[in-house]
Amino acid sequence: MERIEECISFLLGKAAQEISRRAREALAPCGVTPVQYAVLRALWEEDGRSGAELGARLVIDSATITGIIDRLVAARLVERFPDPADRRVSRAFLTGEGRAGQPARDAAMDALNAAVSAELGKDAVRLTAMLRRLGNGPG
Repeated sequence: MERIEECISFLLGKAAQEISRRAREALAPCGVTPVQYAVLRALWEEDGRSGAELGARLVIDSATITGIIDRLVAARLVERFPDPADRRVSRAFLTGEGRAGQPARDAAMDALNAAVSAELGKDAVRLTAMLRRLGNGPG
């Protein structure tokens, strides 16, 4: 490789930075960050998940997921309750406010996905599939 701009790691990193910036901007009016959106979306799909379940689903370590949930609780978008079967485990649930804001958050991310897909044109579907494959690791 003659230039860093030819390195796949560099190119993917720069693309990830740009998409992350756009996601932050798109979600700012909704009062959440992209990673908070991911947690809220996972709870929208299946409310009452534990921190460990959310971390496994989103590939986020336990300390980080705890901090994210803490911030969502402080924002009154999520509340925690002990698991009746195991009181050492707490479960996260969307609040009414958290549930009510989901359509706007989804619309912001849908608009971002549509804009990026439009920029990529006919390659969007193929690139999405390749990124999914890369994200799953070798083999």
